[in-house]
Amino acid sequence: MAFALIHDDIMDDSASRRGRPAVHRVMRARLGEDERAERLGAGGALLVGNLALMWAQELLHAARLEPGRQRLVHGLYDAMLEEVMYGQYLDVMGTGRGADDVEAALRIIRYKTATATIERPLQLGAAVAGAGEATMDVFTGLGLPLGEAFQLRDDVLDVFGSPDGACAPRLSDLREGKRTVLLALGLQRADPVQRERLRHLVGRADLGERGADEARTILQDTGAREHTERMIASRYEQVLQILDGAGFPQAADCALRGLAVTATQYTS
Repeated sequence: MAFALIHDDIMDDSASRRGRPAVHRVMRARLGEDERAERLGAGGALLVGNLALMWAQELLHAARLEPGRQRLVHGLYDAMLEEVMYGQYLDVMGTGRGADDVEAALRIIRYKTATATIERPLQLGAAVAGAGEATMDVFTGLGLPLGEAFQLRDDVLDVFGSPDGACAPRLSDLREGKRTVLLALGLQRADPVQRERLRHLVGRADLGERGADEARTILQDTGAREHTERMIASRYEQVLQILDGAGFPQAADCALRGLAVTATQYTS
């Protein structure tokens, strides 16, 4: 799903993706002082994302699968694309509205990230290998909470960065007024003064570091950050419990446990 990440960074005008420059920023930098650099960099990255999508489709169509398995794989792939597009739509159209609705923020995460990043890719691999329905159900059971935890971690990283400094805090989510669970919790838990300040600061295109630091302090003081961390931890534990009962071979079990750590820990 590299194409979805590239396109997401364009829509959010994100400077980086987990500590590395976003594709559209790299392409913009290559154009130097050209006054069209911002527009052309975004356009170039859009094409790179489209190319990544086409390459994925070529690989899928070239796979030598027996007809029944091929239909299942293509059906899962199509469902994944539909879900991520719907999630992106909810994200774009919901920006700045209903910012204190935690369930709405979680719905965006489920469609935009959880299915496409974890659940469907695991199911696609299982389908190619000829796995049965029980394995598909396990991957839904662990894929959705792990995908949610992954996005929750990304939201915390965007606002606060990582403790080791490898991933610096960014302004993109705060400037965009993204409907994140972190922000929704902050607005729900804030007192009237804090809530008014958050609503004044978040969603401003001209938000600077001083204003961002004030917003971070409010999100910290209201317990929104701590509660988000607990949500990540609980989903991680849920994944481990599912793996404990799944009975996967040791190599697969270790790989999935490693994936769970990578998706939920602070990392650049």
